[in-house]
Amino acid sequence: MPVTDLGTPQEHGLHTVSDVMTHTVVAVGRDASFKEIVQTMEQWKVSALPVLAGEGRVIGVVSEADLLPKEEFRDSDPSRFEQRRRLEDLAKAGALTAGELMTAPAICVHADAALPQAARIMAVRHVKRLPVTDAQGLLQGVISRSDLLKVFLRSDSDIAEEVRRVVIDRVFPGQDVTVAVQEGVVRLGGRVRDGSFVPVAARLCRAVEGVVDVTWEQNGPHSEPAPGTTEP
Repeated sequence: MPVTDLGTPQEHGLHTVSDVMTHTVVAVGRDASFKEIVQTMEQWKVSALPVLAGEGRVIGVVSEADLLPKEEFRDSDPSRFEQRRRLEDLAKAGALTAGELMTAPAICVHADAALPQAARIMAVRHVKRLPVTDAQGLLQGVISRSDLLKVFLRSDSDIAEEVRRVVIDRVFPGQDVTVAVQEGVVRLGGRVRDGSFVPVAARLCRAVEGVVDVTWEQNGPHSEPAPGTTEP
């Protein structure tokens, strides 16, 4: 059975960063003072701020971690070994402006990036939030870990409807495949003509926003569980 058109990534729930990001963003310029940075973080209840230059180009990010060395080394006398080992932190302890404090270049993500790409960047680079930029590097918004988790607030009924429409109706047209969703877990079942398409369906189901896991229930000799699914 040929599968010729499985739709666009957006049809399968792979929406972009711009769909969930925070559009109203507070930022500072490179000349912002240490105290101004702390006050801005406190006022807006954020742990990091993009640092902008010119018309809004992101040149770095200043976070609480960049500010803490000033307090840590305020009344200490580090040994020569510690001075060599923590040269960057000691430099930040003496920094006065965002340009001196910031981590640069900034780790950013484009507004049209898929959500899994943003999640991977956060995981690999160990950051909690990312400035969102356009092709020219201009700030468009900010995406955080909590923004990425919004997809799991989707209702089971919405998930089930999308799985039927963009996965089952295309991979198994005209076949009796059942779809049930509970707490984001998709349970597929039924008798299909070609079991080799089961892992294809499972992969596409996992791409639907809000899906936590996919299982395939055995209902006959032609519906054996295949790689990519979890047997209940």
